[in-house]
Amino acid sequence: MRIHDIPKDPGRRKKRKRIGRGEASGHGKTAGRGNKGALSRAGSSRRINFEGGQMPLVRRIPKGGFKNPFRKVFTPVNLKSLEDRFESGAQVDPAALMEKGIIHKSEKLIKILGQGELNKSIHVKAHAFSKSAREKIEAKGGKCEVLPC
Repeated sequence: MRIHDIPKDPGRRKKRKRIGRGEASGHGKTAGRGNKGALSRAGSSRRINFEGGQMPLVRRIPKGGFKNPFRKVFTPVNLKSLEDRFESGAQVDPAALMEKGIIHKSEKLIKILGQGELNKSIHVKAHAFSKSAREKIEAKGGKCEVLPC
């Protein structure tokens, strides 16, 4: 048996509507486009947001706000997470934080916050420190090194 030997399935394919082929076809004269107007003409199309000439919604609603293109978004890291995951005398930098699963690869800037207690002396490299975090780290004999943003 070959592909051309398979019998045709009646109703499997629907014939396409042939418009503009005379009145007897049922789709003659205006060819389903109605009467007159821009949409009955050849080459007609409308903008996606066209509302018949009335003021479009996107222009009617009030605009507001401002997005600062120079905004810096810091990922917060608390001292309690450093206390849990790092040994005394450890070097804490973005690579080490990523390795321990505290931050994600996409998070570029890190700010150390002072929530939680620190009982170890650690050397922390981050892009920013809160005042309380800096005090707690230095009180235990650790160092705070600010990385360039």
